Amino acid sequence: MIDYPRYKKVLFCTDFSKLSDCAFDYAFGIAKRDDGVLYILHVIPMTPREYHLEHQLEPYLRREDLDKIKATLQEEREKMFNDKYLNHIKDKTKVRIVTESGREDEKIFEFVKKEKIDIIVIGTHGRTGIDHVFLGSVAEKIIRRSPIPVFVIPCMDRPGPT
Repeated sequence: MIDYPRYKKVLFCTDFSKLSDCAFDYAFGIAKRDDGVLYILHVIPMTPREYHLEHQLEPYLRREDLDKIKATLQEEREKMFNDKYLNHIKDKTKVRIVTESGREDEKIFEFVKKEKIDIIVIGTHGRTGIDHVFLGSVAEKIIRRSPIPVFVIPCMDRPGPT
């Protein structure tokens, strides 16, 4: 009998897209199979331009209004976490929800190191050619630089090979 690796800390990266939804069952399955903890990480992309824009808005909006906007966005994220993932898990004691802001690949690697994650599960769009050149891929950046195993789940609308 072959001994397979045990993954006690499984990181599922989500942007709440269909791509992420395709990968969730795999991440959950690995964590459940190995009696591990499932970390569900959402990184809010924050470019320097967006950061600067927020600070430019401060003179025009009251602090309370900015805080209200941020709270509404946080409530929407929590609803998405619940609707897309948590509602499908009976025992939530081994699930951790995490939200970070910044560059996706950097924040994922920081989290992997900090929490000593064993495996990353991420969805991919399977773009090629010019789409890939211009849009890039967080999954590809993760695959190229990851110090730990990465389980990449393709999610495509087109039918697979027959």
